[in-house]
Amino acid sequence: MTLSRRNFLQRSAAGAGAAALLQFPLASHVFASPEPIHTLRTGGLLLDSNENPYGPLPSAMKAMQDALSRANRYPEPEELEARIATYNHVTPEQVLLGTGSTEILKAAAFAFAGQGKNLVMGDPAFEAPRRFVEMAGGETRKVPLTGSFGHDLEAMAKRADANTGLIYICNPNNPTASITPSADIESFLSKIPGNAVVLIDEAYHHFADGQPGYRSFMDHTGDRVIIARTFSKIYGMAGMRLGYAVSSPATIEKLSAFCLPMNMNMVTIAGGLASLDDDAAMKFAAQRNAADRAEFLKQATSRNLTFVPSYANFVMVKTGKPVKEVIASFKNQQVLIGRPFPPMTDWIRVSLGLPHEMASFWQVWDKQLS
Repeated sequence: MTLSRRNFLQRSAAGAGAAALLQFPLASHVFASPEPIHTLRTGGLLLDSNENPYGPLPSAMKAMQDALSRANRYPEPEELEARIATYNHVTPEQVLLGTGSTEILKAAAFAFAGQGKNLVMGDPAFEAPRRFVEMAGGETRKVPLTGSFGHDLEAMAKRADANTGLIYICNPNNPTASITPSADIESFLSKIPGNAVVLIDEAYHHFADGQPGYRSFMDHTGDRVIIARTFSKIYGMAGMRLGYAVSSPATIEKLSAFCLPMNMNMVTIAGGLASLDDDAAMKFAAQRNAADRAEFLKQATSRNLTFVPSYANFVMVKTGKPVKEVIASFKNQQVLIGRPFPPMTDWIRVSLGLPHEMASFWQVWDKQLS
């Protein structure tokens, strides 16, 4: 339910009400990165942000190039909303577009876990929900992952109370690339504690789809379940910023009050439509990632390394050394790897690059850590 030019004015009264809720000081440090911003993002090996090194699907690339000729016109996102709805077997009223899934996570934090409320989430997991909740004046309660790096849903339920507004499940999880068994999530959703809303972040869904123990919960959307997806990963559109939420119309209405009106552009919409219409290329991309991942794990195994079984496009590897030192060492060799993820203080997150890039990664590894 993107706020287009047509419906923005008629929704402005509701938006004003939501804006009134945001009249409180924001801590300037809340969204500051715990580490200095990398300065090599335009050079070297970029294995730090879980991007798709192969780029957008060819069909999407052409569609986006063609869309530039219409850049003088305001975008109309309704066709993309309808296409996403059809693709996921829901209605358009159950879809909300966002500038990447990041805007969806922000909207959920402000809508459900602001002042006087709290967020319950795994540790470590993607930090954005926590940061947005802090911006909204809420509290975050972290629960350590299980020994198999899944979300400890039983412990998360125990940490929830009457003020828990949001429970965040990242599956597959970032930064560990692990999954929480679908049976555990199924059981958890049947007894969601209190009045909490559960946000299941499926950014890496396509890399895990079909694997034992994993499935999407797109068919469980309702007033208290939100599914977040993105075009950044399998579709290679991280730089275009396109994501979406699926939930009940009532919950989508609450989320939309905290999203920017007209948050789509003509080129992004064209890329999204073409991507959804090219399942063959998407499945090929997933198979290619699986092959690249298998090769990485083969190399790690040959070096007797400990790693978390990966269901995504990155791998968490134990180094036995302080992670900040390892990151700096790789950076000195023009290789960027993931930032620190406490409490995993001697593990590094490595995004999968092109085959020749990964060969270079292992050359640096052998030089630095063997």
